[in-house]
Amino acid sequence: MKKLIVSILLCVSAFVMAQTPKDDFKSTEILPNNQAAFRIFAPNAKSVSLSARMGKEKAEFKKNEQGVWEAIFSDVEPGAYKYGFYVDGVRTFDPKASSSTEAASIFIMTDGNDFFTMKEDVPHGAISERFYKSETLNQMRRLKVWTPAGFEKSEGKLPVLYLIHGGGNNNDDIWASIGCAGNILDNLLADGKIEPMIVVMPNANIESDKKFGNLPLFRDDLMKGIIPFIESNYNVYTDSAHRAIMGLSMGGLQTLETAMSNYQDFNYICALSSGWWLADSWAKKRGISDDKELRKNQLNKIASNFNKSVKLMYFTQGGPEDLAYENGMETLNLFDEAGIKYKFSEMPGGHSMMVWRKNLRDLAPLLFK
Repeated sequence: MKKLIVSILLCVSAFVMAQTPKDDFKSTEILPNNQAAFRIFAPNAKSVSLSARMGKEKAEFKKNEQGVWEAIFSDVEPGAYKYGFYVDGVRTFDPKASSSTEAASIFIMTDGNDFFTMKEDVPHGAISERFYKSETLNQMRRLKVWTPAGFEKSEGKLPVLYLIHGGGNNNDDIWASIGCAGNILDNLLADGKIEPMIVVMPNANIESDKKFGNLPLFRDDLMKGIIPFIESNYNVYTDSAHRAIMGLSMGGLQTLETAMSNYQDFNYICALSSGWWLADSWAKKRGISDDKELRKNQLNKIASNFNKSVKLMYFTQGGPEDLAYENGMETLNLFDEAGIKYKFSEMPGGHSMMVWRKNLRDLAPLLFK
């Protein structure tokens, strides 16, 4: 009998609601005079305490009218602290901390032979964590880098795929965790289906006070920060023939925004479950407006050179049930009207990582050929 490993993501304790009074709720905050505030939204709890020792004196948690428990600790020495909350005596992590969401347990449903599993007879590459200074955002940013098995001793240059996550995901960790990108790439390389390459998974979450204001910010950070960082720290090619970009959902929108302005820099462009234009019904339902004429004019302007420069433009969708399907179809119409060449495929599964894992499996072999 085949051994099945159940796939499930563990949720936060039932004592703590995942929602908070507002999106900018801060669970931790550094205050003046070496003070630190800790907060958790647990309106139904009767008691809250901190699992870590902070400062010289114990601080009591008090609940406000919104259901937020807060304690302010004094004389907190500079350093790194591992902490959690006790909510009615049950220890739970901070649901607003990105480090906690990354620590969520992940189980994989498989018989061991799926394309996304770690196989014993396959050489495995490495996924490293790197930090770079983003001049565009004026902050330190993190990204993940997959390098193929044997890379440490290799001397030849490699091409680079920039692989972007979606807007509903937390950060650069999603492709490396439930996206199973490392296993997928290891298996493809072992089977001789892909060229050896480096795959960069940046953090595409960028806050902006404007609708889709993160698009130009991500574009500039990628072109001016991420790509120069990779090309100065890894032995990679620096020309468009050896550079690809692929993104899912919001990451697909960021991919198109970046590539349509810098198509000379990428020979391979893939947008998964996404589009560069928001369908009227989709935008109206969400109270968002989009300038179709602006996009249309841009495509018409670049069409001739785009077809000569870009070797592969590929769109995918998770079938008509994909929530981005209408956006994607209207985007294809824009490309058709401009005469830009592309490839398209869809599969059942909707707007889901199940589809995007298969997209990576199917499209990675088309790169750098």
